[in-house]
Amino acid sequence: MKKSPLITSMAIALLATTASTGALAKGKLNVLCSADTDWCSLMETRFEQETGVKVSLIRKSSGEGYAQLRAESKNPKIDVWWGGTGDPHLQAAKENLTQAYRAKELPNLLAWAQNQSLVSDNRTVGIYAGALGFGYNENLIKKKGLPIPQCWKDLADPVYKGEVQIANPNSSGTAYTALATFVQLFGEEDSFEYLAELHKNVSQYTKSGSAPIKAAARGETAIGIVFMHDIMKQVKKGFPLKIVAPCEGTGYEVGSMSIVKGARHLKEAKMWAEFALRPDIQSLAQSVNAFQVPSNQASSIPAEAPNFDELKLIDYDFAKYGSVATRRHLLQRWDDEIKSLAR
Repeated sequence: MKKSPLITSMAIALLATTASTGALAKGKLNVLCSADTDWCSLMETRFEQETGVKVSLIRKSSGEGYAQLRAESKNPKIDVWWGGTGDPHLQAAKENLTQAYRAKELPNLLAWAQNQSLVSDNRTVGIYAGALGFGYNENLIKKKGLPIPQCWKDLADPVYKGEVQIANPNSSGTAYTALATFVQLFGEEDSFEYLAELHKNVSQYTKSGSAPIKAAARGETAIGIVFMHDIMKQVKKGFPLKIVAPCEGTGYEVGSMSIVKGARHLKEAKMWAEFALRPDIQSLAQSVNAFQVPSNQASSIPAEAPNFDELKLIDYDFAKYGSVATRRHLLQRWDDEIKSLAR
């Protein structure tokens, strides 16, 4: 029986479509993203377009992401944890929740990114860096006649009662970085005395690390303790915020990436790791107003990114403050001595 030209053409077209789809449909990948939502979406879309891998992405803060990996350790649902402060990534590495992988781009990364891999036995790696600070709403400060804060200790002044927001360090990597920074700057005992005084001025401990500066942008609070790049993102949107690099000095984060131990889609997870460390991919971050310092030496650094050479940065001990014992101790003490205080 002869086939009609129409049927033959349809069959050829169907085969071509199937072949094309098959070439693209190379697998699935479950990603936990702890960076800003816009950046997470950019990475998801670009990876899918480039590889054909179907990405299922969820966004959680660093502390929440770490908690999920622990809860699912016997039956992991996540393949790659991308973004978020490095301390919980290091803790996950110490608890054997993630697995070793040396990406091809590792030798091309900046020293602080390679160090993240070194201290974790290659179970996590640095993808960006950001400096801690605080921002204030210039209009609100003027309206309320408040002095302009320049130092961490200024924020404990009673004049700022109810005017400060910071995240909860249990859920937020940003706030844990702040907690660890204060301990390294002032010593543990003095830092908890400071936190007790600061507590009197805190109107809310948010779940998300960037939420305090978003509240300041909206005029809901005068001051937000966050990473400087989160303040700059709101500045670029037109909000009247000023960035402060505290006079005493400050800590910084090494945003990290880890492949989960027992990942169901290991091949695709390694593809993501290679993809995320490429300079062309890292350079895309500024297109969604993500102004962290990228880890690959060949990446384009946003003009709005903090200049680490000009900041008074502490020698942040990532190995110690990313350890299981230290992190649990500080969080427990914060819960017992700060969170429970009346305001």
